[in-house]
Amino acid sequence: MTQQNWPNRKNKVRKFLIYFLVVAGFVLGLTIPVLAHESRPVFININETDVNLFSVRWQVPPSVPVFNYPSVVLPEACVAVAPERIIPGSGAYERQRSFLCAGGLSGLEVGVSFPVLNPSITTLIRLQLLTGETHTGLLSPKESLWRVPERESVSGVAKEYFGLGFLHILGGYDHLLFLACLILIAATWRRILITVTGFTIAHSITLAMAALGIFRVPIPPVEAVIALSILFLATEIARGRKNSLTWKYPIAVSSSFGLLHGFGFAAVLSQIGLPQTEIPAALLFFNIGVEVGQVLFAAAIIALFLAGMLVFRKLKNRQIPKETILLKVEPPTAYVVGTLASFWMIERVAGFWV
Repeated sequence: MTQQNWPNRKNKVRKFLIYFLVVAGFVLGLTIPVLAHESRPVFININETDVNLFSVRWQVPPSVPVFNYPSVVLPEACVAVAPERIIPGSGAYERQRSFLCAGGLSGLEVGVSFPVLNPSITTLIRLQLLTGETHTGLLSPKESLWRVPERESVSGVAKEYFGLGFLHILGGYDHLLFLACLILIAATWRRILITVTGFTIAHSITLAMAALGIFRVPIPPVEAVIALSILFLATEIARGRKNSLTWKYPIAVSSSFGLLHGFGFAAVLSQIGLPQTEIPAALLFFNIGVEVGQVLFAAAIIALFLAGMLVFRKLKNRQIPKETILLKVEPPTAYVVGTLASFWMIERVAGFWV
């Protein structure tokens, strides 16, 4: 190798390493959370079907191995009155059993017990009483028992539903990827603020309307279109046509697709249910939890980009404009995100017939 060719070869190696680190960073950022922490909780639904008679249904995410399937913990006064029943077709370990609990469950503890240990999974407990009153409890991986409140309170509802909203957005990788693409397209502080605000307002509107029963839409098609919205943004980033509507007015895209994402958030609330006496508080704090998680994720994405920009400039040993760095980050980001979005879309469309 001649002395003249060496700098060119060195530059090519450096470019390859930069692209590799960018792609690896995004892939690891997407896969590590999946491997380290199952975003779907153990779901326990307790429904009072007659006085002190409770139908208990629990669902365990597929990531939990068979030998570590948890059991539901009920007060000692609860006696099983029917054999355990398997719920088919859910794609997860799901069981149901009826219990007679003398004196009811108010003020007592219910929870979950793993044979080995809790593999970093949260537990969501929903209790529906004959009176129509609903209680919801959220247990962190370190907690195993939840005390049923004797009556609903605004502070209790606010705490639980804030946690539910925060947990949902951090586990909603499709929503987060959409947000990450919006930030990459918006690029400047002012445009990011306007774009994310538009997304927030839009999904808050449809979340409230769907949760209150004003609008009802089938969820599977909505989930498929959400995946399509991510694919659309990934395509726009890959094409890099800065004169398109998406690049010129990202708030138009964030607001329109944000309406769809709101229906996705509402699907979670429909599974959990809203407490009949504190519906406004539950809806408000669920949305606040979503927004706080969204802001933290956006801050992390921006911090990651700024750190990457410093590393890039350090490797090049000179000041490089942000726009130049974005041009190098956009293609690999678009391909990684587009691949995931395509997979999700095909999977969700195929689910229409399953």
